[in-house]
Amino acid sequence: MTQTGHLTVEGMSCEGCAKRLREALERLEGVSAVAVVLDGGQVTIAYDPAVTTVPILREAIEETGFDAVP
Repeated sequence: MTQTGHLTVEGMSCEGCAKRLREALERLEGVSAVAVVLDGGQVTIAYDPAVTTVPILREAIEETGFDAVP
């Protein structure tokens, strides 16, 4: 079963940032799709909750150098 999470991310300033974040999230086990909207810092992630969790997704965002806003 797949869930969709919507997160706000601060610190992205260009398409390169969006690409770096998208690629980092896509590498996570259990993530099946990622859409990043640079304007407004919105990230939509389709993931399997049996494999990964929102805290793990947030950690990956922060390890990539951005801030996941609660």
